[in-house]
Amino acid sequence: MVEVARGKVRRVGWTSVTPGAHVATTAPELRDALRAWHLVLPTTAAFTHLTAAALRGWWLPAPVPRPVFVSVSRQDRHPQRRGLQVDRCGAPATELSGGLPLTGAAETLLACARDLDLLDLVPMADSALRSGHLDLVELSELAAGRRPGTRMLRRVLPLVDARSESPWESVMRVLHGAAGIRVEPQHVVRDAAGGFVARADLWLVGTRRLHEYDGEVHRDLDTHRSDLDRDRRLVEAGWQRCGYTAGEVLRKGGSIIASADAVLGRGWDPERLTAWRALVRASLYGPDGRTRARRRWTTEC
Repeated sequence: MVEVARGKVRRVGWTSVTPGAHVATTAPELRDALRAWHLVLPTTAAFTHLTAAALRGWWLPAPVPRPVFVSVSRQDRHPQRRGLQVDRCGAPATELSGGLPLTGAAETLLACARDLDLLDLVPMADSALRSGHLDLVELSELAAGRRPGTRMLRRVLPLVDARSESPWESVMRVLHGAAGIRVEPQHVVRDAAGGFVARADLWLVGTRRLHEYDGEVHRDLDTHRSDLDRDRRLVEAGWQRCGYTAGEVLRKGGSIIASADAVLGRGWDPERLTAWRALVRASLYGPDGRTRARRRWTTEC
């Protein structure tokens, strides 16, 4: 474990993460940097928002410069430091991660919901549920309240699905939902004899079409060979697989929707694409979401 220290440290190889808190490395990892931060925060402080989400290993939205997020009691003196964003709602620490206090999973998502939008939050919630960190009953009870962020949580709740196996699969599922396309995550395809053929990211319900996210891992030679063999098995079983990259999902959603429309026998409705583009714009993947975050996260990072 990397050493951390409070006060003035003038030794080679140490990094100041904030005045009065230092880490014994020139490139501190998140957990070590937060251990140093913890030295100068009030005793009631708990890491929350995207900071707590990152510590838990949840799927995070698009990377943008962001501060360290903490929740403190209303009775505590307001810590004002560069790179720190303070939530004075007083959500208490309910668990420890490597000795660091965190707000509970539902409270963490609520804090994120004050600043982020649907497309940012659904993958996070999927991963929180998938990892066993999140209790949907607790989240539903929290969302039923009137605290800031609850309205967004109420939009997120019906879309959460623990079956998702990657953040971009979650994003693709939201795309299909925005376009009114019913999909089933992690659908098992079997041949005429009932034998296993493949398990696919998203099945367009009522069709023999599969939509999947193809990440960088598929560029590996062995993985590529395995993918080709899998594709042949799907063709032989009478299924069609369409793979999409992250860039295509974000910037060419119209072509994905149009392709689904064709196999579903639906006519083109531009409102479906409009709904998807609005979600992208409002998220950290889009200009509106990034602008909103910069304004709310006023502390310099």
